[in-house]
Amino acid sequence: MSHQSMDDILYSKENLSRVLDNLDTGIVAHDTDRRIFVFNREAERMTGFLRDEVIGKDCHEVFGAPLCGSRCSFCDGSSFEGDHKGYPLNLVSRSGEVLQVEMRVTAMKRSDGSLWGVLASMRDVTDLFNLRIRAEDMGRFAGIIGNDPKMLQIFQQIRDVSQYDFPVHITGDTGTGKELVAAAIHNESPRSAKPFVPINCGALPEGLIESELFGHVKGSFTGAVKDKKGRFELADGGTVFLDEVAELSKYMQVKLLRFLQEGTFERVGGEQTLRVNTRIVSATNRDLKKEVAKGDFRDDLYYRLNVVPIQLPPLKERRNDIALLAHHFMAEAARQYPHTSPRISREALGMLMDYSWPGNVRELQNTVRFAIVKSGGGEIKPADLPHEIRGEVELKSRRGPARKLEPDTVAQVLLRTDGNKAKAAKLLGVGRATLYRFLKDYPDLYTG
Repeated sequence: MSHQSMDDILYSKENLSRVLDNLDTGIVAHDTDRRIFVFNREAERMTGFLRDEVIGKDCHEVFGAPLCGSRCSFCDGSSFEGDHKGYPLNLVSRSGEVLQVEMRVTAMKRSDGSLWGVLASMRDVTDLFNLRIRAEDMGRFAGIIGNDPKMLQIFQQIRDVSQYDFPVHITGDTGTGKELVAAAIHNESPRSAKPFVPINCGALPEGLIESELFGHVKGSFTGAVKDKKGRFELADGGTVFLDEVAELSKYMQVKLLRFLQEGTFERVGGEQTLRVNTRIVSATNRDLKKEVAKGDFRDDLYYRLNVVPIQLPPLKERRNDIALLAHHFMAEAARQYPHTSPRISREALGMLMDYSWPGNVRELQNTVRFAIVKSGGGEIKPADLPHEIRGEVELKSRRGPARKLEPDTVAQVLLRTDGNKAKAAKLLGVGRATLYRFLKDYPDLYTG
């Protein structure tokens, strides 16, 4: 075949369309005015739009977010940073079906280097995502590390809820990663190009929290030297994450409730009513139902926030993830400090697996960092782990298979638990009745 005949094939519009239509990847191309001139059959299937409906039209007007809109590399109509860009995307088709998509955007340039268009390829990985969920083989999702079935359920919840603007309330012990989940919900949503604004309600002084949330006008109080936008205004179009929401005062609960009901507020000292479009994700390590029962939290606000609840498991209930997380934190350190090559011995990893992790993932991260420093950036051995981990695991190992209690061991555990017999029995691996019977024989073992 001559070069001329090959050129004829490639430059034939009909033949090029046949080639593109046989790809299992969605292809969309547009010029610098965002006018679409390529739209293959797989793109039709994924989006639900027909080729004749989109060719020659502005992609923003046809699709909107999240496929286009504010996340687009072409919002000003001409700019494109770099030659390639790739990112995951949850694509909502015309029929409302949610697809997990891997997007890759490539700049198309003239011989002089000037930009004349953009080519976007979309690979549908929804079936792969679902298969990995069913096979319990993920490892990580949206920046969260986990392979335990409980975490795979969380990944599925994040994916499902991210496409809706309903309020989400995340509960879990301290250190379980509530902010990571909130950020993942935002990043997987059509709002991902807009700000994610976290607010720690427990860390803001009572006298300043209203100003921090809703802003203030100049002169509204001492120190208000100029107008200031609040966090809700800064998050317009994006997501507000209210961490430790149970710490809000009754007064602020009323303010927040009004905002959730009406979407409006006034800055402190201001008279103008403002409206913003933000999604609310909240979190707490306390039981809000109990707070409502005690009268410390408004029941109407609770039902406004707790539309979609997500409960994060503590690390002790997902022990299969301990090794995965430990190796992740070691790899992070190796990237940050290239002169180190952290690794962990089987004995040290066994201790990590046996520890109770009251501080959850955050405590594990700090433990790995401590051990890397202690080991000099080399192999982490049991002696490199913090004292409390070695102490607890050694106490458990002394019990032996028969769970035989020894006075010295029991005395140490009672000292560690400040005499709390229920906690001591749990650490010793026996029932409370067993411990009580033992203490009858040793009444002077712990005097507090």
